Amino acid sequence: MTAIRLIARPMLASVFFIGAANALKNAEALGPKAQPVTDRVVPAAKQAVPSAPIPEDPTTLVRVNAVVQIVAAAALATGRYPRVSSSVLAASLVPTTIAGHAFWNESDPAEAKAKRLAFFKNVSTLGGLLLAGVDTEGKPGVAWRARRAAKDAKREAKHLQRDMANAARIAAAKAS
Repeated sequence: MTAIRLIARPMLASVFFIGAANALKNAEALGPKAQPVTDRVVPAAKQAVPSAPIPEDPTTLVRVNAVVQIVAAAALATGRYPRVSSSVLAASLVPTTIAGHAFWNESDPAEAKAKRLAFFKNVSTLGGLLLAGVDTEGKPGVAWRARRAAKDAKREAKHLQRDMANAARIAAAKAS
């Protein structure tokens, strides 16, 4: 791991430790704010994974989201499964941002301005998480490896075709 990754990953994860700890402490107050989002997400999640025990209570979902963020942030900060953990954080950040920073619903201009700033800070953080999610640390990713395997297979097939054609010519020459 490079020095930049060693420093950047904990920096990126730090906002989730603070935010998730705040969410755990204030879950009762945040539950009603989350309800418009959870009312849409829970039925879709239950339809996608019918056998999963998905809670419907917004306060419980706020707590679950906070725990998921703490675990994923710890994994990202320590460099354990950084691509997976940053993807989990990115996925959890979207509903958190929509529920917590809906500036378009604010009538107070000062409150709308504060929420707009927080919204776009989260959008910026999401961008960092997306970059971390595709960072292969200089190693080939799965897509590259698949393309390379296909290219190698095609090259080997051409060699095999040429060898078979040569063998057929030699066999034909010996037969005549």
